[in-house]
Amino acid sequence: MRKILKDNQGFTLIEMMIVLLVISVLLFIAIPNVAKQSKNINNKGCDAFKRMVEGQVQAFRIEEKKYPATVQEMVDKEYLKKDETSCPNGDKLAISADGEVTVAK
Repeated sequence: MRKILKDNQGFTLIEMMIVLLVISVLLFIAIPNVAKQSKNINNKGCDAFKRMVEGQVQAFRIEEKKYPATVQEMVDKEYLKKDETSCPNGDKLAISADGEVTVAK
């Protein structure tokens, strides 16, 4: 039993500090890149959402024989849900008189 305890080997404090240093450096490199990609994903999600609303505007025009005046009119006539009036990143959508959907930041 005594021999087993004598042969125990572990990491030294210096080795543990080096490992923590390497992990910290990797985190400092990774976190800004993740934040940039998150913003990029939200922008692409907004573009896709805008195109979906453009399709709903065209469906509105075909069925109602006019363009909607506002996004709220599309919600009232159930072309959009109440929570579908802005992009995932929070930017609001607007509809022009000729049916063009724009993102108002």
